[in-house]
Amino acid sequence: MNRIKLESMLKEFFLEDIGDGDLSGEAVFSSKERGQFQLLAKQSGIFCGEEVIAVGFSLIDPVSSVEMKVKDGDWITAGAVIAEVAGTMRGLLQGERVILNLIQRMSGIATAAHQAVSQTKGTKAKICDTRKTTPGLRMLEKYAVQMGGGVNHRRGLYDAIMLKDNHIAFAGGIIQAVQKAKAFAGHTVKIEVEIETKQQLEEAIEAQADIIMFDNRTPEEIKEWIKIVPASIITEASGGIHLGNIREYAASGVDYISLGALTHSVQALDISAKVQPYVKKEEVHGVYSRNA
Repeated sequence: MNRIKLESMLKEFFLEDIGDGDLSGEAVFSSKERGQFQLLAKQSGIFCGEEVIAVGFSLIDPVSSVEMKVKDGDWITAGAVIAEVAGTMRGLLQGERVILNLIQRMSGIATAAHQAVSQTKGTKAKICDTRKTTPGLRMLEKYAVQMGGGVNHRRGLYDAIMLKDNHIAFAGGIIQAVQKAKAFAGHTVKIEVEIETKQQLEEAIEAQADIIMFDNRTPEEIKEWIKIVPASIITEASGGIHLGNIREYAASGVDYISLGALTHSVQALDISAKVQPYVKKEEVHGVYSRNA
């Protein structure tokens, strides 16, 4: 994850929430009063958001300290301590909501990815995400998919060519669309073609696409059609896939299964902040540790 980009994102998020100042915190506490709290899991799942916690609190309060109790990708149970954070009371309260919102969402995505990946054991299929991410959060959401054991699809329109039905219709067909894409992109950019019929599949093979996506096809159709796909072409299944039928799609022989639901409709993992009695910093040894 790009730390420079993460810092920029967090600054924007904090500015949205704090604005010209935190009226509640400034009304009740001085700028020097210190406190500490624990971040606690209220649900079991995969944790994700180590850097968000460490970078977030350091941006709000440079003298804050963070002691992580878990790592990204760890399975946590309800009641587990995720991290202990100490700093000024104003800083803790200003950073708490934004940071919790992010790590709850990231952990929810990581947990969903983990559940999907567990359905593919014993097959070659890998679970991947899509571009159906929350605007502004794509880097964090795609990182969370990785922490859950999934892999990333293209990150945006800029790093791969994906020819969908409208591209193909406007271009006059799959072969024409792929030829134009190859002439434009050169040899370093992969070209994926979305197909819905066996005729389109044959055209995509003839055009020598790098990746063929079976869109809204049944596992039975894919299992039959995939027999004519050369080993040099990567295959992907997408559309109408969920936890209840992932296993069937994985058994069809595809290389990848893409799931928009990993990011567009995931449930956040419940995490809270619990205030602790304050211990002076000089009394604590090795307060800051990314990996306790």
